[in-house]
Amino acid sequence: MFRKPCEVGNFSLDIDRIFNDGKDMMKYYHKPDKPGNVCFDLKLGYKSMVRKDESKDELINDILRWIMRNRKCFQTAEDQATITDSKPSRNLHTDFVCWRGLLTKLLCTPYESRDGWMIAVTLHKGTYYMNEYETEKKKSDKAATTERQDQMAYWGWKFEQYVSTSEPNGIPDTDSPVNNCEAYCTVIRSRLEKHSIVYSGEVDAVDLDCSSENKYVEFKTSREIDTPRQNQNFKRFKLIKWWAQSYLVGIPLIVCGFRDDDGIVHRLQNFETAKIPDIVKDLRDPWEPNVCFNFLNQFLEFVKRTVTTDNHKVVYLFDWEPPGDIGCRRLEEGSSYCFLPDWYVND
Repeated sequence: MFRKPCEVGNFSLDIDRIFNDGKDMMKYYHKPDKPGNVCFDLKLGYKSMVRKDESKDELINDILRWIMRNRKCFQTAEDQATITDSKPSRNLHTDFVCWRGLLTKLLCTPYESRDGWMIAVTLHKGTYYMNEYETEKKKSDKAATTERQDQMAYWGWKFEQYVSTSEPNGIPDTDSPVNNCEAYCTVIRSRLEKHSIVYSGEVDAVDLDCSSENKYVEFKTSREIDTPRQNQNFKRFKLIKWWAQSYLVGIPLIVCGFRDDDGIVHRLQNFETAKIPDIVKDLRDPWEPNVCFNFLNQFLEFVKRTVTTDNHKVVYLFDWEPPGDIGCRRLEEGSSYCFLPDWYVND
């Protein structure tokens, strides 16, 4: 039903968020000597963090930049026989283009009870481009973020610094300011039933000791589990998101740093992505991957039936708030939700 994800490329974003078609920002997993007994203080350096400018909505522009530089990845044999350098093919032969995070949200929707979503879709030369926008609830939640919540978000980035290096077999640099500007992203091609999808997602690091074909690793932090109730919540609400996020790009390993309330990580635990659905089977009414993918498939079918105007200036807005139904409306041509830039459309 869901074809094994295939990496077709990658790109990096530097500290100024400048795009580079390559692996410049790729990091390497540095496994501690004693993963079960560490002491990582995630609070260190909070005040000196270099932050991404959240006021700039980057949309799907970096994926579009990658596509423009790698159009040969989308050529069919027929294309190669007819196109020239002066007249390249503009048909991607791909149904959907989006960020991995959007697909993660959709996969988790059947089991989501709190957070809704809003997705803009535009049809351009036969391909449906999808971009997620913040809901009003998300905007108000962000505006009401407390310093404690902001610190805890920082802890996740600081953890990455403790367990990754810029060079193979290097030593983690935990003294430099943490920044969430730099990124290394994989570009994936996959298929779900009749839908071909190209999407991109950020990758934390490469594990050179991994025996899998895909050597990427995902880093997470989580509060140490002390009670059966906490264990249930961890499996029901957190593991589904971890699984969906990593499964979509074929990441085989998730490394979690379990921390206390003071932001100290005391131990690391590995989770094999493919085995996570088995871990949750002892829940009452556990979440199931096939339910997630069935919903995603039905949503993509719904988009294809609904979005029928091939015009990059026409956007259809799909929105959902639990526990309601999915809403959809066709916006006025040239609305503020148009997200395909002229430099891409006119390329």
